[in-house]
Amino acid sequence: MPPSVIVIGAGAGGITTAAHLAKHGFKVTVVEKCSDVGGRCSLIYNNGYRFDQGPSLLLMPEVFIKTFHDLGTCLEAEGVNLLKCAPNYRIWFSDGDSFQQSTDLAQMKSEIERYEGKEGFLRFLAFMQEAGRHYESSLTHVLRKNFPGFASMLRPELLAAFLRMHPFESIWARVSRYFESDKLRRVFTFASMYLGMNPFEAPGTYSLLQYSEVADGIWYPEGGFQKVLAALATVGKRLGVDYRLNSPVDKVLLSERQDRVTGVRLASGEELHADIVVVNADLIYAYNNLLPQTSYARSLQKRPASCSSISFFWSFDRIIPELQQHNIFLADEYQESFDAIFKRQELPKDPSFYVNVPSRLDPTAAPEGKDSVIVLVPIGHLTQGPASALSTSPENLDALVHRARECVFATIEARTGAKNLRERLVHEYVETPLTWKSKFNLDRGAILGLSHSFFNVLSFRPKTKHVDIHGLYFVGASTHPGTGVPVCLSGGKVVSDQIVGEWAEGKRSRLLSHLESILFLLMPLLLCGGLYLMQLSS
Repeated sequence: MPPSVIVIGAGAGGITTAAHLAKHGFKVTVVEKCSDVGGRCSLIYNNGYRFDQGPSLLLMPEVFIKTFHDLGTCLEAEGVNLLKCAPNYRIWFSDGDSFQQSTDLAQMKSEIERYEGKEGFLRFLAFMQEAGRHYESSLTHVLRKNFPGFASMLRPELLAAFLRMHPFESIWARVSRYFESDKLRRVFTFASMYLGMNPFEAPGTYSLLQYSEVADGIWYPEGGFQKVLAALATVGKRLGVDYRLNSPVDKVLLSERQDRVTGVRLASGEELHADIVVVNADLIYAYNNLLPQTSYARSLQKRPASCSSISFFWSFDRIIPELQQHNIFLADEYQESFDAIFKRQELPKDPSFYVNVPSRLDPTAAPEGKDSVIVLVPIGHLTQGPASALSTSPENLDALVHRARECVFATIEARTGAKNLRERLVHEYVETPLTWKSKFNLDRGAILGLSHSFFNVLSFRPKTKHVDIHGLYFVGASTHPGTGVPVCLSGGKVVSDQIVGEWAEGKRSRLLSHLESILFLLMPLLLCGGLYLMQLSS
């Protein structure tokens, strides 16, 4: 009889893990609290307008291609149509200047030389070479490998690549070696926010994000990002995965000695039993709410976390031609804005923010002649600290939402020339740190889970397997290899390979144990038979 698995959560990591395990013959059930798959990669609809609640751009396309290929299919065969964003995005400065990032090297040469002169483009190529090494080394030695213990970090091939990945220097420090102008240093460092990290603290390794943007481009799945994960879920269903939506989990069930999983209990009271449980819910929430309380579970709540966001989902009654598909508005006080977010857990006085117009590339995102607009304003995560820190008070958050909204409107109009945005807004939906926490059980409302600082990655990051409870595994943003959809897809493959390998090893061990038991029972007969043969021969 095939081993049974319950996956808690239908986010990117859970969906991928489920499909891989089903392909290996496991009997898999996914239980999801929401009414659709995708987790934070869900869609919001309003009167013909569509919004991506989570990611709105697809990076590292080769990871998506490989994921589908490993499952015996491809994106195209599953109805996923990737649209290329060309140019990638526009970065807006307060002095009216802007920088257009593109995969077109001729265009990039022209843009870079405006700030860095003739030698600037050569320095850009050198930076891309370094960032490319970071990308390839990370894929090969980190995203596709597991790190179950500190000995895993002593692999010769990882050690050989380690220092070339510049983990002990910040992205800002590495970029500053190649670009002299403050504006281009900002252009090539803000992407650390994809990981919810401060570019003045994020390891230099993460320049791999800028490499992927320029070398592979930025893509958007037609119909919304959730379509990719829905397609993966469909592949899983074909392989035998059973999805149970609207089924929140109340508890992970354990054996009497609490050293082995036996299944899960749903909020409805129903119990589902299995040999293996894979948790794709927020890891810190799971340790502190679905499992027995431990000092380790409590310690996770003290680890550095990523930022949160105030996100606006706006329906406009007209097209806003001044905005591209992707737009970045950078703060004048660049470093101070990150200090406010990551050191004081505040909304910066002058925040940098991201504006996405999905209807610019995909007309199905808004009614004809109108625009859907998503604005992400990074903010500190929730804290129980002093009054100056971000508290859980709804009144405090309402005031911050109002300030963020007014800042965004004023900045867009001042820098792009767009007019009367407030008057043309017909509907608004807002997410805050409190709603991120309540909707997706995100610890501290941190939208990207635990930080990716050096002592929160590799063997330092929470493990993919519980150290004391047999049959309990974890996948998702806060466990290895980390956050972001392509990274969680890789994590799903890492965890499923671990489960398949350990189950096969356990099966061999159980078989050997059974053989030993049989031999033990047969030993008297064998001895008697041997003595009888010896007597006959004599």
